[in-house]
Amino acid sequence: MSAFSSEHIHPDLRINSYGHYLRRRFGCRVSKVNVDAGFTCPNRDGSKGTGGCIYCNNVSFSPRDTLAEIPLEEQVTTGMAYHHRRLESDKFIVYFQKYTNTYASVGHLAELYQRALALPDVIGISVGTRPDCLTDEALELLTTLARDHYVCLELGLQSADDAILEQINRGHSLDDFITAVKRASGRGLDICAHLIYGFPGEQPEEFVKSADLLDSLSSITSVKLHQLHAVEGTELAAMYRRGAFDPISLEQYVNTAADFLERLPSRISIQRLYGSSPLEIRVAPQWGLKNNQMWYAVLNELKRRGSWQGCKKLAAVS
Repeated sequence: MSAFSSEHIHPDLRINSYGHYLRRRFGCRVSKVNVDAGFTCPNRDGSKGTGGCIYCNNVSFSPRDTLAEIPLEEQVTTGMAYHHRRLESDKFIVYFQKYTNTYASVGHLAELYQRALALPDVIGISVGTRPDCLTDEALELLTTLARDHYVCLELGLQSADDAILEQINRGHSLDDFITAVKRASGRGLDICAHLIYGFPGEQPEEFVKSADLLDSLSSITSVKLHQLHAVEGTELAAMYRRGAFDPISLEQYVNTAADFLERLPSRISIQRLYGSSPLEIRVAPQWGLKNNQMWYAVLNELKRRGSWQGCKKLAAVS
């Protein structure tokens, strides 16, 4: 089988991109609209720890118009207008992004999710959370909503190495992630895993093995991948300034991301291939690339190699 005989792989991109997955599923252009619903995290409020993950400053990856004090409906309307103007998007998924978006009572969650789903042209929600913050009640709520709407559960793993998870003050284990995925399976949910590459001491070959983990969890439908980068207001920025964090190079990231994709089965769609942050708070690394340039840096490496997502997985099976 060639790369382009797969129903999932886009012939130009050489990956199963999430945008094209949504277009195949819904028959139109669909965009995600980020919102801040005012949540926090258990490793920030003291229930598991304080300070949060060493790299986390949510300002670094959230649009400027997403602030908890702005009504949810206004955040969504602003985001939809932006995506419609820029991409001519037809339908929208409301992305509950900042911090841990199941970390509240089920009544509060139901109110927020249902308000989002009631808005015109919204076809679903995407809920970013931690694997250790998924109660039975929250899962039942998402399952109920998924009967009539698209629902994506985004679970932050970040690393499949428990030593790294402890080092970055993550507050959960790999086993917590695997357990959460299994509990969420069979409920009509899309499940997205978040991974970061470039933690201190992390070897590229060990990170690439994360693709095998995702493959083994058959209910995972998409992945977000990005490089570790330090932004102002984080412990990681302080580590960089005292010489305790040496960022990976662009070449290292691109090569490892391409290795990861070659090993990742084509059924899993790719939501992200890079991390970005505003220039005014970005500390390191400074690669000088815009978002679309980062995306194509990885895709062009696949093209240079003559490879595609899942090609090494396919070769191993053959």
